[in-house]
Amino acid sequence: MDKPAAGTQNAPAATLISLQCISKQFANGTLAVRNVDLDLRQGEFVSLLGPSGCGKSTLLRMISGLSQPSAGEIDWPLNPHDSAGHAERDRDLGFVFQDPTLMPWSRAIGNVAMPLILKGMRKAEAYERSAEMLELVGLKGFEKSFPRELSGGMKMRVSIARALVTKPRILLMDEPFAALDEITRHRLNDDLLDLWWKSRFTAVFVTHSVFESVYLSQRIVVMAARPGRVMADLDVSAPYPRSETFRTSPLYADLCRLASEKLKEAIHA
Repeated sequence: MDKPAAGTQNAPAATLISLQCISKQFANGTLAVRNVDLDLRQGEFVSLLGPSGCGKSTLLRMISGLSQPSAGEIDWPLNPHDSAGHAERDRDLGFVFQDPTLMPWSRAIGNVAMPLILKGMRKAEAYERSAEMLELVGLKGFEKSFPRELSGGMKMRVSIARALVTKPRILLMDEPFAALDEITRHRLNDDLLDLWWKSRFTAVFVTHSVFESVYLSQRIVVMAARPGRVMADLDVSAPYPRSETFRTSPLYADLCRLASEKLKEAIHA
């Protein structure tokens, strides 16, 4: 596995999630993922980059517990263990899907508050926290808007606010900006990095875009297509915060070139 140096790194943080020899075979016989070993560290931003069908979304679903691996183990080393010595899996995570998946009958603040209310929080308290989160994602003044009244980018902001309102330790994102125009996508990239930098949750971001992965990430995990497997683990050591200055820098161009080369190798593997 390739891991080229691109600058000086601090000591690595503790491992939050460890995927050990993970494979996933579906009932129809399709082997979607094979023998994936991957450690996700506390507070880091990791992108999963690869072609369609390489198992990126499948990995997210297995990390979240929405799907179970056919083989291998997903361990949470920082979590307490039960009497049998097994890690108690902390479901303290948020998931942002490709589509906003908002409830059309509920206003923006109601959509964001839903996870808190399901956890038993009083409605008034849930709405107060949700209003604060909507302000953080740039939607102050749109609390009472229905999804049909919002643009695509605004709907995705609501979806991100809903995922973060419970203050998760890990945020899983499955190509959340793929359907948006480039200007909106760049703006949401910047806003997402700002939220991550302030809260330092562990972010796992699925994308097809080399440029997006380099701009956002500390690490880029390049995956080969079916069966999905890790082909390269690239270190993106550019400092944060990042801005248009980084997007136009020689370092960004070099890192994009390297990631493109590794992706091309993965496509033909």
